[in-house]
Amino acid sequence: MGVEKVAVVVAGEVSPFELGVACEVFGTDRSASGMPGWDFAVCSPGGEPVRSWSGFELGALSPLERAADADLLVVPTCAPRTSPPPDAVLDVLRAAPERGAWVAGFCAGVFALGYAGLLDDRDCTVHWVYEREFTERFPTAKIDATALYAEDRGVFTSAGTVAAVDLCLHLVRKVRGLAAATALARRMVASPHRPGGQAQFVEAPVPEAKASDDAVLAEVLEWIERRLDQPVTVAELARRTGLGQRSFLRRFAAATGTTPHRWLTERRLDRAQGLLENGGLSVEEIAVACGYASAAALRHQFTRLRGTSPSAYRRAFRAPSTTPPSA
Repeated sequence: MGVEKVAVVVAGEVSPFELGVACEVFGTDRSASGMPGWDFAVCSPGGEPVRSWSGFELGALSPLERAADADLLVVPTCAPRTSPPPDAVLDVLRAAPERGAWVAGFCAGVFALGYAGLLDDRDCTVHWVYEREFTERFPTAKIDATALYAEDRGVFTSAGTVAAVDLCLHLVRKVRGLAAATALARRMVASPHRPGGQAQFVEAPVPEAKASDDAVLAEVLEWIERRLDQPVTVAELARRTGLGQRSFLRRFAAATGTTPHRWLTERRLDRAQGLLENGGLSVEEIAVACGYASAAALRHQFTRLRGTSPSAYRRAFRAPSTTPPSA
């Protein structure tokens, strides 16, 4: 869908960090750098001032009518989470999916989406600290409290506060493509892509790290990036680091929060997205360039993890000057 109007909905005491994430991604004018902006507003009931957790007051806010017309509504953490937000906030949240708008909740802001009934029978996530409380309050929500962020039918949720950055970049990637999200991440000095399924934390104990160990792991990750078109095995990677396979897998999970297979799959799909956006290669040629045995294998993984086919992605995000072959 097209997302041009973005509204942050606040009430009570708002988390300044999470509000700042939304403002940084959607409310900052970067037109001088060639990045198109968004029609952006921070809204409260009646446009009334709202306090932050840090004690300062936010004024000059827009009324909720502005949010009622937005394509994307963002809800940061607003105290208290133990009771529903004002009825006016619930009404504007409930109406959003019905008119085709997206709704995104950050951290404990996900509770507001739950009170609005938007998470009934939907996949979602929340900060792991709140998992039990959230499950008790919203038993019909399909929660995965290990994920960084989740999406289900236009409703998006993120875990801890920093995961709000990951979710926002995911939203930019869905609306404007990989190149736009990567450029924004580079400007923000943020990781361009941590997938939603990446763990919020590593359950296994993390061994003490030596600088040399970190350098070795960084080197092997760079080595993989240079040969995404070639087969890679865990045994081969472990040999390059000088570690046993079990030690390598533990260290890899501690550093990346995921497995080598999932990490490699995400990097290959990132490369495929870039080639679909900017190159003139066919889907078959892109599959080979990204290490897949066939275009069918690429289509399967791309559709499973990106939610659309390579051809549909190309039609949505290819550079205007590029005329790709029929795929």
